[in-house]
Amino acid sequence: MSVTVSRAGFFAVLTVLFMATLIVLPFLGASTITPWDLLTSATDAIEREIVFSIRIPRVLVAMLCGAGLGLGGMSFQSMFRNPLATPFTLGVASGASLGAALYIQIGVVFAFAGISGVTLAAFAGALTSIAVVYGLTRLRQELSGNTMLLAGVALSFFFSSAIFFTQYLSDFTQSFRIMRWLMGGLEVHGFGTVLELFPIILGGLLVVLYLTHDLNALATGEEEAIGRGVNVARTRNLLFFSVSFMVAAVTATCGPIGFIGMMSPHICRLLIGANHRYLTPATALFGAIFLAWCDTLARTLIAPAEIPVGIFTALLGGPFFLWLLLSKNAGHRF
Repeated sequence: MSVTVSRAGFFAVLTVLFMATLIVLPFLGASTITPWDLLTSATDAIEREIVFSIRIPRVLVAMLCGAGLGLGGMSFQSMFRNPLATPFTLGVASGASLGAALYIQIGVVFAFAGISGVTLAAFAGALTSIAVVYGLTRLRQELSGNTMLLAGVALSFFFSSAIFFTQYLSDFTQSFRIMRWLMGGLEVHGFGTVLELFPIILGGLLVVLYLTHDLNALATGEEEAIGRGVNVARTRNLLFFSVSFMVAAVTATCGPIGFIGMMSPHICRLLIGANHRYLTPATALFGAIFLAWCDTLARTLIAPAEIPVGIFTALLGGPFFLWLLLSKNAGHRF
């Protein structure tokens, strides 16, 4: 099934939703606080702190992470010509998860430049995964998509086994902390995380926008891309490192939140087509909006308790994955 709508209309809707997300979501939560309350004496200092130091940064972080995951999924789906590819296909999430698990199990607590130790450990694990996948691919003297995919899948299985082993050696508290981190979460305080993520996501977006022509060519096949004058090895290298670095930063910040990177590109591709000149900004906007609303629903549906956002996105993504898997046209949307 292919449904194409007016691109101008689609971007207009996305823009309105983007602005509504920024304006509305910070005031939604276990207790609703209106803008009027903030302008009057109806709120106390604690409620103002909740809005300006917790909710607004959390919405911004969710939007940055959603944009990064959407871009990562779109790039890998086109680069590997695989509709089931996700930002975590090359083992970045499992590497980050292993780094976080080892940090929690060892029990050392530290921070650097305002960044928590578990985030740094997860980021180091993700970078290790990127280096290993690239190294394994270079051993074959080629940077083919199939070799990269196989290396990423094999590494994911290995890291997942190492995570289970780490949990087995952990006590109850450590095991719970590891499991909770693996469920994903966007708990932030202040704008420090926003300032750390923004340049990384912006850099990844600019690289993908620069390579939109090459992505369009790659989506038709490697031989077709070479015939159109695309330097396939250079494009794959740029995409692999820039997108993987961006996904590593996102995963280290919020944990392995699944399905955002799979659903966002497919929904946008279904609505406005596969031209990456338009698909790239649309996917970034859609991913940002989608994750922000998912996180808001996850923290309000059973308030004052909170559903880990990774569980919430998996509940939505599971049926979508099955539909995509069973769809006859899944491989022809590029």
